Amino acid sequence: MPIKIDYKKCCWKDGKCSSCCCGKACTGCVEACAIGAITRGDVVKIDKDKCIECGACIIACKHNALSLS
Repeated sequence: MPIKIDYKKCCWKDGKCSSCCCGKACTGCVEACAIGAITRGDVVKIDKDKCIECGACIIACKHNALSLS
């Protein structure tokens, strides 16, 4: 099952963290991914070819924006 991102819940919007005061201190899914399958640009993206669906990003997300579909 691929991991899905609920962009309405995700704190990373328009290239910055919308839940912290400075806008760039977000830590969570990207840092939890041991294989580098998740990146931040304008939005968070998961490389489905790299993702091994371990669930570490789901556990790390403070906003419950990630889930297994």
